[in-house]
Amino acid sequence: MTERAERQTALDLTAGTGPHTGPRTGADTGAGAVRAALPGEERLARVALTRLVEPGTTAVGRWLRSRSAAELIELVRTGQEVPELSLDQQRLEVLRRRLALTDPVADLERLRAIGGRFLVPTDAEWPSQLADLADAQPIGLWVLGTGSLRLLALRSVALVGARACTAYGAHVATELAAALAERGWVVCSGAAYGIDAAAHRGALAVGGMTVAVLACGVDVRYPRGNSELIGRIAEQGQLLSELPPGEHPNRFRFVLRNRVLAALTRGTVVVEAAVRSGALSTARRAQELNRHTMGVCGPVTSELSAGVHALIRGGGATLVTDAAEVAEQIGSIGADLAPPRDSRPRPRDLLHHAAAQLLEAIPGGPAGASVPDLVLRTGFPADQVRKELYGLCSLGFVQRVGSHWRVIR
Repeated sequence: MTERAERQTALDLTAGTGPHTGPRTGADTGAGAVRAALPGEERLARVALTRLVEPGTTAVGRWLRSRSAAELIELVRTGQEVPELSLDQQRLEVLRRRLALTDPVADLERLRAIGGRFLVPTDAEWPSQLADLADAQPIGLWVLGTGSLRLLALRSVALVGARACTAYGAHVATELAAALAERGWVVCSGAAYGIDAAAHRGALAVGGMTVAVLACGVDVRYPRGNSELIGRIAEQGQLLSELPPGEHPNRFRFVLRNRVLAALTRGTVVVEAAVRSGALSTARRAQELNRHTMGVCGPVTSELSAGVHALIRGGGATLVTDAAEVAEQIGSIGADLAPPRDSRPRPRDLLHHAAAQLLEAIPGGPAGASVPDLVLRTGFPADQVRKELYGLCSLGFVQRVGSHWRVIR
């Protein structure tokens, strides 16, 4: 659709007429009338809806599962009651006034000017796993950055945690993100201070791909202290938001953002979180969506690890300590296995006490030690030293070189 056509369609949404329908009468604008929306019109209607309602509004989600956004916009514009949305006249009037101030074409142009785009569920780039959110599925997604979001999300993991994190938490998040990126995983987080920022930086440091799911417009650098980092993510990865350009975050939008982060990724790792940390809401949403939920153990004396510990102890998360263990949880069966932690006893551990003591007494290096030297070192009789040395030689621990014995393993 050309820009001129899009502008005309936007005017049609406000004026109530369109080149394909002609003027609408009272008979075809009722709540029960269903009119097929053109693809461009439906996209513009969804852009407008992102201005009218907050992310995750389930009543709107239920409507969109069976009817078009364009029809809903038309009903709001004409001020008709929409029983499915349970809107009283006062709320409907507020939406009408907000709709009059909305310019979806300008919003699209504003984002295109900086290289962004608006995705809807019918787009090939739309991540299909977001359908797991059911009625809370995003109306649309504003994306800034190159690459297919759908393909990036297929092998992605969320790393979340406390904003006021400890040095330990920041170190673990950075190392985990870097190692996961090196394994080909896309690291997702929220671009906030603390664990989020450490996760993004870890992925960027090794040339990896990272996606930031924001609680504001993708053209808004929030928090300001992470402005440079957010700019790097836009260049090397992607910025993603349900909110239109220019929108700023609030407390509730952060919580609503977390459901998208949980649904978008294969699993969520909570690196560090207090008992009432907002990061735990992402873990809870991941559990509800049957995603893998993992936690990193921290110092038992740290309040910032208490929430993670409670999550693990309650069975809500699997304990992970490195990227290999994370990949094993969320990767392909049999293809992303973590190396086994070998706790079996070593051959030296099976030696009886005298033989083990004698073996420890032999100095390293090619010179080794003579029998008289070992008698002095161990206090064992010479005959016992000789017997033990030959036993050790049979087991492949030592070898004789002239009158000396030296360790070979």
